[in-house]
Amino acid sequence: MFSIFKPDPSKKLRKEYDAKLEQGMQAQRKGDIKSYAMLSAEAEKIWSEIEKTNAKK
Repeated sequence: MFSIFKPDPSKKLRKEYDAKLEQGMQAQRKGDIKSYAMLSAEAEKIWSEIEKTNAKK
C-alpha cells in the first residue's frame, strides 16, 4: 500500500557498483592489476544483486 515511501534498494546498490568501478579504474591506472581484478569481481557481484532486485519488481 505504501510502497512509494519505501527506499529503492537497487539505488543504493547502484551507488556501490559505480564506486567499485571507479576504484577499479583508479587501480588500473596506477598499474595495480590485481586490485583491479578483485574490484571488478566485487562489482560483478553487486551487479548480479541489482539484477535480482529488478527481477522481483
